[in-house]
Amino acid sequence: MYKMKKKIIVLAAAFALSFAVFFPKHSEAALGDTTLSKGTWHNDVNELQESLLSKSVYPYHEATGYFGTITEQAVKDFQSKNGLKADGIAGSQTYSKLKVVKYGDQGRPVIKLQRLLKAWNQYTGSVDGIYGNATKKAVQSFQEQHGFPSDGVAGAQTLKKLNEKSNEVSSNVKELTVSATAYTASCEGCSGVTKMGVDLNKYPDGKVIAVDPNVIPLGSTVEVEGYGKAIAADIGGAIDGNEIDVFISDLSDAEKWGVKNVKVKVYE
Repeated sequence: MYKMKKKIIVLAAAFALSFAVFFPKHSEAALGDTTLSKGTWHNDVNELQESLLSKSVYPYHEATGYFGTITEQAVKDFQSKNGLKADGIAGSQTYSKLKVVKYGDQGRPVIKLQRLLKAWNQYTGSVDGIYGNATKKAVQSFQEQHGFPSDGVAGAQTLKKLNEKSNEVSSNVKELTVSATAYTASCEGCSGVTKMGVDLNKYPDGKVIAVDPNVIPLGSTVEVEGYGKAIAADIGGAIDGNEIDVFISDLSDAEKWGVKNVKVKVYE
C-alpha cells in the first residue's frame, strides 16, 4: 500500500475490461460558474470536491455535493498552499488555480485530461489518473503544436483547445472481475492516509480501494460486489494488474473478508 497499509492476504486474480469516462458537454454548467461556500448544495460542489481530491487536500472518501466543514477546510488548505486568502469560499481566484491540471495531480481531472490527449493523438500511455512525466510530455507536445507556451501545465488556454474534441471521447462503463483482498489502516507504521490524501483513520467509514492504476485509474468510482460503491484512492506495490484491496477499518473484519473473486464496475 502507499506506505500505510499491511496486506491481509496474498492476492490472485483475472479480469476483463472496457474503458469509460464522462465529459460534460460544452452547454453544461462548468466548475467556476458559481461561487460556492459552506452550507451550499450544488452539482458543482461534486466537481469542486473531486478537484480538491486531485490536489490531495480533500480528506474524505467521496464527493457528496454538500459544501460542509470538510470541504470548507479543504478549500482553505488549498488556498493557503497557493497564496490565496484562506476564507474557505470557492470563488474566481480559487477556481483559476484549482482548474489548472499539472504534474503531481491525480484523479478524475487527470483521467479526463489523458482521454482528451488521446483524442488528439498526443498520449499513448495508460489512462491511470496520475499526472506523471508521460502526461506532462504529452501536454508539452500538444502545446508546441498549437503555439502555446510549452510548460507542461494544462491551464485554461490548453484545456479550452483540448476540449474541442471532448465529444469524440465516448462514455462507457468498464466492467471486470478481480481478486479482492482487504486491508486496514491501523497496522504498525501505517499513516492511514491514502495516495490521494484520504484520511482513513479520521474517516473510518470510508469506502476506499487500492488498485493498479494501469487497470483501474486512480480517482475512479468503483462499484464492488459485496462491498459497495468505493473510490480508487490508493495504490500498492502488492497490487498487480487484476487485483484490488478493499479498505475495512476493523482488523478482524478485514481478515474475515479473505480472498474473493468479485465483479466490479468502474466509472471513471
